[in-house]
Amino acid sequence: MIEQELSRYWKTVVDTIQDGVMIVDPQGLIVSVNRAFETITGYSREGILGQPCSILKCNICKKARDKEGRMFCSVFEFGSLNRRRCAIQRKDGSYVPVLKNASLLYDAGGQVIGAVETLTDLTEIVEKDSQIEAFRRELREEDSFHGILGHSSPLQQALNMIANAAPSDAPVIILGESGTGKELAAKALHEIGPRKRKPFVKVNSAALSETLLESELFGHIRGAYTGAYEGRKGRFEAAHGGDIFFDEIGDLPLSTQVKLLRVLEEKVIERVGENRPVPVDVRIISATNKNLNQLVASGGFREDLFFRINVIPIVLPPLRDRVEDIPLLAEFFFKRIQLKTGKPIQGISPETMEALISYEWPGNIRELKSAFEYALVTCQEALIQPQHLPLGIFQGKRFSNLTPKPPPDRKKMKKKALLEALERSSGNQSEAARILGVSRVTVWNRVREFGVDIKYIAKVDG
Repeated sequence: MIEQELSRYWKTVVDTIQDGVMIVDPQGLIVSVNRAFETITGYSREGILGQPCSILKCNICKKARDKEGRMFCSVFEFGSLNRRRCAIQRKDGSYVPVLKNASLLYDAGGQVIGAVETLTDLTEIVEKDSQIEAFRRELREEDSFHGILGHSSPLQQALNMIANAAPSDAPVIILGESGTGKELAAKALHEIGPRKRKPFVKVNSAALSETLLESELFGHIRGAYTGAYEGRKGRFEAAHGGDIFFDEIGDLPLSTQVKLLRVLEEKVIERVGENRPVPVDVRIISATNKNLNQLVASGGFREDLFFRINVIPIVLPPLRDRVEDIPLLAEFFFKRIQLKTGKPIQGISPETMEALISYEWPGNIRELKSAFEYALVTCQEALIQPQHLPLGIFQGKRFSNLTPKPPPDRKKMKKKALLEALERSSGNQSEAARILGVSRVTVWNRVREFGVDIKYIAKVDG
């Protein structure tokens, strides 16, 4: 009686289970599924019954042939499958990570009549793992200098200049192609400088009209122009005591250049609509992707202003000159964008990495980030392949006849950078940490890791 009752309510029991359950016949055709299976895969019971189990495109599934040459699921060859992680394709084309178990089903005479598979949805677990890994990467200081990633020699030269220029109040100009990270460099200058506890104010020189730009920079009084119903402070006053960053300063109108020159020379501003000087204490950091020398020669930029802002130039290298950093940057963007999209893509294929390394990147780091945003949309496989990259990178085939450079020995580069910083600081670990842009604890850990004799360095330097 109990067995009869159990058989009667068996469908209800199976539909209550949170794991997906699928039963297939010996040919691999689906003959039964439960409600959880429908939820996980997006297929309805009516739409999936009679379909081959290969419709799920599981990335670990294999097919086998029997003696008559007919195809069937390889689980019938091996008998079972235990706790295998894999990814299956939903009806909408997206992939979902699952934990799969499978066993054969036998009739009373011991003949195989099918197989049952259970699918446990691992989406939440994978997302949490990705978040944990992302948080770990953010907490690591080893590969980053205030958000700037890379170990290549050209980049290290620029980072050293940033570290050296940070304590100064002299104007700094950051030169580099579009997408090389000029704003990150400006923020690094602020974060490791003596003004770090004061404001960091950004001005996009190309985004505002000439009239609005002056009001934004210097502020205005009530009634200074139509629509000025009340007075307001400008960005120079907002940045008082800190740093003001002029992005794309080459686009600054000539009339505004004159007033900026006065700020640099006299350290005062005048609000629009009044002639009372207001003292300001700011350091000016500027950036441009243009050739200012040519602009000066053509009359598009004032020569006297150019000399005032070009006190400490810092040149950021284009991505094509720091090829060794591409794997690190690629992994960073892949992890970050994967975390946002939640797609169960496992990584980047070697062929894709070769394409990334060999491409010339006219758009630099910004283009590399965009390439991964594109790839995470187009990729429906376990690994990002070259064909998932934007057409300009994949179809251009600029990488086909090039050999990528071998990755650098990061440990040697870190030790070299540590020794140079300690020598410059006469063995002072706090000062060395400031030069490297890391914490004092990180310097102390590296000293222990590399067996550096601080006393000997201080003695030699003295």
